[in-house]
Amino acid sequence: MTDLRVTLRPTAPGTSPVAAEVPLVPRQPEVTIRWQGTEVRVTTGTPLYEILPREIDGVPVVSALLGRRPVSLTAKVTWETEAEPILLDSLEGQRVHRMSQALLLLEAAAKVAPDADVRLAHSVGFGRRVHIGLGWKQRADELAATLEAAMSALVAQDLPLVETWAGVTEAQEHFRRVGWLDTVELLATWRDLVVPLASYGKVQALVMTPLLPSTGQVGGFRVLADRGGLLLLYGRARHTGHQSAGASEPDLPLVTETTVENAEPFRPAIAGLRAVTNEEALAVSRQTLSMTQQQERWLETVEVRGVGDFNRACISGYVGELINVSEGFHEKRISRIADEVHGRGKSARIVCIAGPSSSGKTTFIKRLRVQLQVLGMNPIAISLDDYYCDRSRTPLDDKGEYDFEAVDALRLDLLQAHMARLLAGESVKTAHYDFKAGTSHPEAGPVVKLDHRSVLMLEGIHGLNPRLLAHTGKDEVFRVFICPLAQLPFDRVTRLHASDIRLIRRIVRDRHSRGYSAADTIARWGSVRSGERRHIFPYQHHADAVFDSSLIYEAAVLKVYAERYLFEVPREHVAWPTALRLLNLVDRFVALYPDRVPPTSILREFIGDSAFQY
Repeated sequence: MTDLRVTLRPTAPGTSPVAAEVPLVPRQPEVTIRWQGTEVRVTTGTPLYEILPREIDGVPVVSALLGRRPVSLTAKVTWETEAEPILLDSLEGQRVHRMSQALLLLEAAAKVAPDADVRLAHSVGFGRRVHIGLGWKQRADELAATLEAAMSALVAQDLPLVETWAGVTEAQEHFRRVGWLDTVELLATWRDLVVPLASYGKVQALVMTPLLPSTGQVGGFRVLADRGGLLLLYGRARHTGHQSAGASEPDLPLVTETTVENAEPFRPAIAGLRAVTNEEALAVSRQTLSMTQQQERWLETVEVRGVGDFNRACISGYVGELINVSEGFHEKRISRIADEVHGRGKSARIVCIAGPSSSGKTTFIKRLRVQLQVLGMNPIAISLDDYYCDRSRTPLDDKGEYDFEAVDALRLDLLQAHMARLLAGESVKTAHYDFKAGTSHPEAGPVVKLDHRSVLMLEGIHGLNPRLLAHTGKDEVFRVFICPLAQLPFDRVTRLHASDIRLIRRIVRDRHSRGYSAADTIARWGSVRSGERRHIFPYQHHADAVFDSSLIYEAAVLKVYAERYLFEVPREHVAWPTALRLLNLVDRFVALYPDRVPPTSILREFIGDSAFQY
């Protein structure tokens, strides 16, 4: 790849760029850095990895906040300020690790398969799909092994991270030369004077988040062939011996990393999560592949391959057609799911619907209900929340607090007994849960009886868990997994992550209609995500149908609300780093006002004025 001549550089990543040889103010030979109650006097220009500890309570430090802005550990300290370590087990720490692995993959591809046209695709939770060129699709197994070996070789070389800045026009010319036309298009609406670039060697990419300071720390990955493409599995980070100033501990590895050869099952980056086998990883990836491929095909027909193309459509007035096609894609998919349920005849009597937070489940259920009624069926909703056990019998989590998200927090015996009686044709007085008192009332709910047209609709976090209806015949239950899956890429390494769009949806909804601030929503998000990882994603492969609730235009609409709500987060709040990252993401979209959003759209669940009553 052609080297990029950089004319502007920042004093540290995340700060305003200045001329390479002209500091804005005279610098002192030494500065004081504060972190977690400790003050360290260091030489001006000392990188953070020489100041901060390698780990805190056994968890690796992967980046930091410098003056409350996220930076890589290679950032050099040039003024007196406070540094705050970002750990691997935090939301932002995970982003750092995963983006570092993505850039490492591109670097490996440039070295051993420059004609493979490798680009990172959508997330599958514990990994990302990888698109490859047509000429390599029949040799995906060979390419997977070659890339994994090349990535491991780069890790062994412990190459340093290089972060630079370039002017917008200069960056566009560079990316045009190397064929990254999606990046060129994105920069057409770039409002900053300069563009942040990062590299582990040959490949220079536009990266909007901090990265690990060297390839030696980018470990734990696995690359698998997957139906004409690849699957990059994330894993645990490695550390190569960066020592904090004044530290006296021996230079020992912080994380015991299992090598690829004997790593079975695959270990995720976050401690405490269930390990994933290759087979499970591929099953989940393939389950969502058909949905994302369908969306990619229609986006190709309207010539929208990334955020840059979408922005151009907004500016040119073409976005109305994108909205119509995107909403039509949803309606067609919901109709097909209804057809699948109806096609099972009398056997499918229960539809279980599950998905992570802010997936649009409520609106999806209402729209599916309409489609089932069109087919002559009678959908009857039963809430799993009414089958909670008494609070005194609710299981506790590892912190000794009530774990309301555990499957054992439900009265499974009562639920299963009620379902069996309903399927047998009996009239059943269903349960009701008093949330204020924390008590279960087994027969205080509405009376339900199924006829030959009836189908039960169960919505809840455990809808995909086989334990939920363990004694019900497999053919009698139709399970649906709903989640926003396919998001537009910014370029071939970075795209809007599905969990980020869900978080932005929730921030807007909670602030818009529930009175919760963006800071509160972000602060709770880690706990929400932990529950999803434990109770939803491990059972995703049990779904009979997958519904991708993403809307290609929604980030541009959500920006209208989210930008203000995110700016309300105080800089000193723990949520600030995430708020700042989300602000940077929505800033890359041209704003689209909500008056063109249809009243039945899933997006209306979050921005208001829906045709449905919630």
